[in-house]
Amino acid sequence: MKPPTAQSPRLTALRALLHKSAFVALAALAFAVMLLGKADTILVERMRSTVIDAAAPLLDIMSKPAENVAAVFANLRQLTVLRAENERLLMENERLMRWQAAARQLEAENEALRALLNYVPDPKAQYITTRVVADTGGSFARSLVVLAGQRNGVRKGQAVLSGEGLVGTIVDSGQRSARVLLLSDINSRIPVLLEESRVRAILVGDNEDMPQLRFLKERALVRPGDRVVTSGDARVFPPGIPIGVVASVDEKNGIRVDLFVEQGRLDVVRIADFGLSGILPDQGGM
Repeated sequence: MKPPTAQSPRLTALRALLHKSAFVALAALAFAVMLLGKADTILVERMRSTVIDAAAPLLDIMSKPAENVAAVFANLRQLTVLRAENERLLMENERLMRWQAAARQLEAENEALRALLNYVPDPKAQYITTRVVADTGGSFARSLVVLAGQRNGVRKGQAVLSGEGLVGTIVDSGQRSARVLLLSDINSRIPVLLEESRVRAILVGDNEDMPQLRFLKERALVRPGDRVVTSGDARVFPPGIPIGVVASVDEKNGIRVDLFVEQGRLDVVRIADFGLSGILPDQGGM
């Protein structure tokens, strides 16, 4: 039996004719739809709405598996993140537990030494929270005006704090307001201490954003990043109030301190009375 080789060219020609006819038919249909859209837009909108309404349930059914797959991948990614976060928290918790044990041991030793020395603790500070009403700072002065005065217990020499650390000191006190001398003011002089090296110095303002450390006995021990706190010398401030960190150690510009407090963005401050008179008491209160 011979294979039907004679019919192959006919089938090929028929298929080519059908393809051409289908292309022409689709082009004609598209052209007709365009003409219909131009002629009767309302009918086209109705047809479009009908097609969308009919296809919406089908699209909704088809989108559910895709949403489920996306949710599974999202859960897997979240699970990976949670595992990494859990490992980090476990390590941090272990580290904090070690610090807690060390802190408890030091606290017990501190209490025992205080008992042996008959230590008298410092009086607790009294605080007044008030609002900053004016910034009198400029090129030659750095100070603030707060809405609290002598009738509220505010007096010259008291410390002014924010949540980050020391802001400055009270230099003038009226009945209803007071002026705060900022740490960056050229008249500011604060005895400070570097926590790690225990080097004592004076924080000197010069109307720049970063005041200087001066009068250091061991300048070579100062490094950028060292934390600066009040030293408690001269009974001006109690020791340990945060001030800032050493930003740079330069022979030309000196040792600069980056303050913790952004002095240009203060709205509310706390005035602290530590019960310290300082070197020179306020003569107005005598």
